[in-house]
Amino acid sequence: MSVLYGAAERDGAIAEIHFHLNRGQSVFPSRMSHDLFELSVEAKEALVLADMDQLEKLGVESGRYRELLYTRTQEIGAAAAFLGFDGLIVPSARWDCRNIILFLNAVDLEEVRTVSVQPVDWKEWRRSNS
Repeated sequence: MSVLYGAAERDGAIAEIHFHLNRGQSVFPSRMSHDLFELSVEAKEALVLADMDQLEKLGVESGRYRELLYTRTQEIGAAAAFLGFDGLIVPSARWDCRNIILFLNAVDLEEVRTVSVQPVDWKEWRRSNS
C-alpha cells in the first residue's frame, strides 16, 4: 500500500529524515540538500492511536518502537485501510510529536495543497538538537 508519511511538527519530520540519512554512516552526509514541505490535506477519518499504550494493546513492543521493525505496524495500517480509514495518527519514534500516515488510495491527491516550503539547514538543526 502506498502512503504519505509525515509529522505533525517540523522537527519531527526533520528528525525522521535525519535518522534515516544517518543510519549506517560514520559521517553525516554534508552535501545533501532537502526541503521541508508543509501540506494541507483533508483526511475524512484517520485512526488515532495517540500513545504507546494503544499501540502495545495491538501488539507493538514499546521498547523496540524506535527500531525498524515494520511488520506489526504495517499490519495495523493494512487493517485500518481495510476498515475504511484514510490514514493513521501515531506517536513518532524519533520526536515528541505525532506522525501522520495517509493511505494514498483513500486521499484525493488533487486536494493536497502546499502551504510552505523551507530548506532544511542540517548544520543548524544538528547543532541545536544534538
